[in-house]
Amino acid sequence: MSDSTLLDKSLIAKIRGIQFRAKYLVTDSFAGEYQSAFKGRGIEFEEVREYQPGDDVRSIDWNVTARSGRPFIKLHRDERELTVMFLVDVSGSSRFGSEKKFKNEISAEISALLAYTALKNNDKVGLLVFSDHVEHFLPPKKGRGHVWQLIRDILTFQSKHSSTNILPALEYIGRILKRRSIIFVISDFIDVDLGTPLATLARRHDVVAVRVFDQREREFPKIGYLNLKDAESGEETIIDSSSESFRQSFQQNLDQMDLNWERFLNLSGIEHMDIPTNETYMDVINRFFRSKHKKR
Repeated sequence: MSDSTLLDKSLIAKIRGIQFRAKYLVTDSFAGEYQSAFKGRGIEFEEVREYQPGDDVRSIDWNVTARSGRPFIKLHRDERELTVMFLVDVSGSSRFGSEKKFKNEISAEISALLAYTALKNNDKVGLLVFSDHVEHFLPPKKGRGHVWQLIRDILTFQSKHSSTNILPALEYIGRILKRRSIIFVISDFIDVDLGTPLATLARRHDVVAVRVFDQREREFPKIGYLNLKDAESGEETIIDSSSESFRQSFQQNLDQMDLNWERFLNLSGIEHMDIPTNETYMDVINRFFRSKHKKR
C-alpha cells in the first residue's frame, strides 16, 4: 500500500500544491543564490593550467612546472554536495494560525522550497521533527519522492506531546551528523531554552534559525474578556483584552522576548529568518541568501 492511499484527498491535494509551488519557485537564479550562500564542505582538484599574471603563486604545481619548464597552477572547485537537515517543531503551538495557514503549513512550505533548491544543487536533504523530544527522523537522501515524504511528515505528524524542548533534538542531530552540514531549525521558538546547545551546534554546522510566527500571537484585538487556552500546556486563563494594563504588560513581555532572541543570536553567531504567516516568505529567504553571500 502506498503512502498516498493512507491520506485523505484534501491532504494529498495540499501536499501536491506545496510541491508544485516549491518547484515553481526554485528558479535557476534562486538556486544560484543558495549555492553562493552555502559553499561545499571543501575543495577538490579539477585541473592544471599555465600560470597567468595575477594568479596566486601558492597554487603553482611545482611537479608539472619542473617537467614542462613553464609555470603551471592547480585549479580546484568546491566539493558541492552537502547534507541539509530540517529540524521542525511539531509541538502544540505549531498547529495555530489566524490567517489562511497554520504555522506547520508554513514550515512545510519553507522546508519544501529549500529542499528542492538543495536537490537542484545535488545536495541531500533530511528531516527531524520534534516537540519536547525527538518524534521522527527521516535520514538524508536525494529525490523528489523524498521531498514528498518530508512535506507529508511535517503536515501529518500528530505528536502526543504538546510542549516544546529543543534540547533532545539538538543533541540527537549533533550525534548523527559527522560532517559539517546545513541545519535549518524551524520553530516559533516559544518557550524554547535558547541556551548553549544551539550555539554549540552552530560551531560545528551551518545553523539557521527560522522563526515562524502568527501576528495574532503578538497582538490582541480590544474585544473585552477572552478565554484563552495554551496550545502546549493546555492551561486556560481569562484575560481582559481591553485592559490597558494587560496590553502594556503583554507588549513589554513581547519586547523582552524579542530582545532576548536578538541578543542570543548575535552572541552565538547564529543566522536567522523571521517568517510571519500572513506574508510571503520568498522575499525574506532571498534577502537572507544575498546577505549571507556578502558576508562570505
